Amino acid sequence: MKILITGGAGFVGSSLAIAIKTNYPQYEVISLDNLKRKGSELNLPRLAKAGIQFVHGDIRSKEDFDALPIVDAVIEASAEPSVLAGLDGTPDYLINTNLVGTINCLNYAKRAKANFIFLSTSRVYPIKTIEKLNYVEAESRFQLADEQPVRGVSSKGIAEDFPLDGARSLYGATKLASELIIQEYNEFYGLKTVINRCGVITGPWQMGKVDQGVMVLWVAKHFWQQQLAYIGYGGTGKQTRDMLHVADLYRLVDFQLHNIDQVNGEILNAGGGVDVSASLQELTKICQEVTGKTIPINEVKENRTADIRLYVTDNTKVTNLTGWKPEISMKQIVTEITEWITANEEALAYVLK
Repeated sequence: MKILITGGAGFVGSSLAIAIKTNYPQYEVISLDNLKRKGSELNLPRLAKAGIQFVHGDIRSKEDFDALPIVDAVIEASAEPSVLAGLDGTPDYLINTNLVGTINCLNYAKRAKANFIFLSTSRVYPIKTIEKLNYVEAESRFQLADEQPVRGVSSKGIAEDFPLDGARSLYGATKLASELIIQEYNEFYGLKTVINRCGVITGPWQMGKVDQGVMVLWVAKHFWQQQLAYIGYGGTGKQTRDMLHVADLYRLVDFQLHNIDQVNGEILNAGGGVDVSASLQELTKICQEVTGKTIPINEVKENRTADIRLYVTDNTKVTNLTGWKPEISMKQIVTEITEWITANEEALAYVLK
């Protein structure tokens, strides 16, 4: 099998590429990336060591696809991933990467007659609808109630039929627009596709920032004993997310690569679910246990733009369809990230410290 992974030097793309090549040495894996994100260059030696072909290119450029060979499958993992992207300036790069870039990927897949696996986001769900959900304020977190004012949500989390009307951030809008185009290519061009709406993806080799990669950021700040803040919702740190280890995501993508007919045309929510979720307060406690360090955490009561109180994935559909469910716990995720930073402290300091 020949596989092209776009965003292939990014955190998710490189992790998937290395996992595929490790498990299927006979496969040809090509990673395409523009190396825009700080830290992505650190993945190039890892890709080379794994025997993965790296192509320096940009999905915004149709010409960059012309030099690529015909492949059997495309994994579209490229994105401007910040939920704040475009909100404090022009959205051009965001739109050209996350929407126009995806269309270029689709046209390449159509030409190659390649199967198409798309990594979308839970951010396609509207902010105001999520914020109006019924929730319970527990001692250390917010959690969803069973009785809800809209369909597609329960205490298990948010499902695929959650209402899509309303604003969701420019980032979420570009990913949803891409989903719509993908469905058209599936229906009218016969392209075999699957869309994965992922929760927060994390793990070693993620170059975490405040607006994207909060898990790694939280661990890194503890590791280097720097300051953090609980921002919004009263400054209590009760806002909650589920976390999906990139190795758990790989297991799902692996299934989809080899069973595309079983998932063709589907939209699947995939995240850590209730079992692999934590509030910032709870994450802090795990970081203290694993790193042995306690750091100052400020409390900022005012909410951030485009933030949400809680998001947890209901994995019922994907589990019923494929048998997949996340296996890696919050504590194991924190432990692996801590071990990774410890082993690569000097190289990572300029990105994460």
